Parts: sequence; C-alpha cells; structure tokens
Amino acid sequence: MHESKRPDAESVRAALPQAEHVVEWLAARDQAEQTIRASLGGLPGEREVRLARMADVLQATAQGLGPRAAAVWAGVPEHLLQQWLANDADFAGAVRAASALAAANGLEPGESKTPAMIRVVILAITGGKSFRTASEVVGLSPYKLRKLWHTSPALVALVDAARRVRPPQPRTCLSSAYRPRRAGPKPASSGRYRLVQRDDS
Repeated sequence: MHESKRPDAESVRAALPQAEHVVEWLAARDQAEQTIRASLGGLPGEREVRLARMADVLQATAQGLGPRAAAVWAGVPEHLLQQWLANDADFAGAVRAASALAAANGLEPGESKTPAMIRVVILAITGGKSFRTASEVVGLSPYKLRKLWHTSPALVALVDAARRVRPPQPRTCLSSAYRPRRAGPKPASSGRYRLVQRDDS
C-alpha cells in the first residue's frame, strides 16, 4: 500500500483542524491532571498516581483493549503494568472483570474497530511509534489499519497531526566526528518526568 492511496487532499485538509485539536487534548491530559491535583496543595503521592493509572488501565480494558494497548492508554510502561498484575491480586481481578465486561459486549482485543483503538494508535504515534508498531499495539494487523486509513480522511488527519508532534527520532548514522561517551555518570536526560511525593514505607 502506498501513500498515493490516501483519501483526497481536500478532505484531509478539512479534517485537520479537528484532528490537531484532538492530538493537543490527548497531549494535555497529564498537565490537566497535575493542575487539578495542585488545587489540593502539594505533590500527589505515589499511591495516588498509581491508582489513577490503574483506573486508566481498567477503563481501556473495559473498552476491549489488551494489556499492551491499555498501558499506552494509561501512559505507563508495559513492564510496569505486568508488575502490577503480578503483585496486586485485587487489581488483576479488576482487570479480568473489565475484560469480561468488554467480551460480554462484543469487544475483543484486535477484533473490533473502536474509537478506543484509534485513540491508542494516535497516542502510540505521538510517543514515537511507527504506524506499523501502533497497529500492533492495538492488536490489529497493519494491513487492516492501513485499509481503514485509506478510506478515512479523519484518520489520515489524526495520524498526520500525531506525526507532527512526536519526539524527533534518533539519528541512525554516525558522523565522522562521533566519539563514544567516556565511562562515568550519564548526563542528565531531557525526558519528561512526573513529580510525585514518595510514600512512607
């Protein structure tokens, strides 16, 4: 499938302002949550943040998303979600119940094309994932997602908007001036961090 099979340019342009608004809204979620928590004074506790993310996982699971997609929806690393499932029996039971609710309503991971699935695709792309990887995250074959993309100007506009805001990709070629970093402490990262207050052990 080639880029030439995109929907016509005029229909994509018409959908772009709304798509950009959606991508901005998704990106602003963490900032909105921090502002709301700040109204209570101080930083949120680790437990409070963990429970909020667990609730996001349950919401995603109840909409028919699998664990990998639910982790993207909740904004947590997949390995951390697996730790929660392994170490918190109550949470694991709640996830199973949310999955059963989705199945009872005909929503199975990778089977249904839903707004929740598209939301995770857009979140994955804004996080730097490729179109193919984003489709795999939601359990949908790249072919099926591409087929939907060919017929939906709104989806093309969303993907285009998401690609514009994703972090720059690392360079794949090394310049002749490249020198390996010397041993020692790593320089500070420029990544995004979420400030929390440590819970007392």
